[in-house]
Amino acid sequence: MRSLADIRARTSKLEIFRGQFQHAMIAALITIGTCSLLTSPEGSYLGLTTINWAYIAMGVALFHQSMVAVVFRLQLHFDIMVQLFGNNALKIWGVVFLPFLAARPITLLIAGLADAGSLGGDRNLQLVAGATLMIPAVWGMHSVLKYFTINRALGGDHFYDKYANMPMVDQGIFKYSSNAMYAFVFLGLWGIALLTGSWNALVLALFNHAYIWIHMYCTERPDMDVIYGAD
Repeated sequence: MRSLADIRARTSKLEIFRGQFQHAMIAALITIGTCSLLTSPEGSYLGLTTINWAYIAMGVALFHQSMVAVVFRLQLHFDIMVQLFGNNALKIWGVVFLPFLAARPITLLIAGLADAGSLGGDRNLQLVAGATLMIPAVWGMHSVLKYFTINRALGGDHFYDKYANMPMVDQGIFKYSSNAMYAFVFLGLWGIALLTGSWNALVLALFNHAYIWIHMYCTERPDMDVIYGAD
């Protein structure tokens, strides 16, 4: 049975920095690249310019993912959240984490509505493609809620032994990918972009999807190596 206390005792505290230089550098590069692709048409939406909504959507993603990296590493290696909040640590983390998670598609949708129709091309095809991409995204979210559970999605295996000792999920969409949240749920952002016919939203969907995989390889994968070893 895995013990997070034992894992912390035998793991170098320098592991807290593992992958984070790469995280910062790649995040900076894709942010610069994304900004270069965004357009700034005239007009405003809900009191802000089109480009400002795009920057807000990008900023939410950057802050959210950086916050996750900091909290995951501090909790895994120093047990900081549990020491501060005890048995309520995961609940409190959820209160902080989930609004920012929800804000990512919401701000992307607003950015898309502010820039609606800028994509050009065949709108009927975009609508069909966008609706099609929403299917695996919705199925993925359903599988997360039903089989994986929110507490595990919040990184419960960084907090408490019971989550670190749970078996891999292979039900629902997880039959097809152990990283179904990243592979399929984030397709919903592409769906939003196509449904709104927005160039900026499409660029932001690419940014968000790329950034979640940066999180996977720079933060989550190293953490899994620490918690699960060669399992």
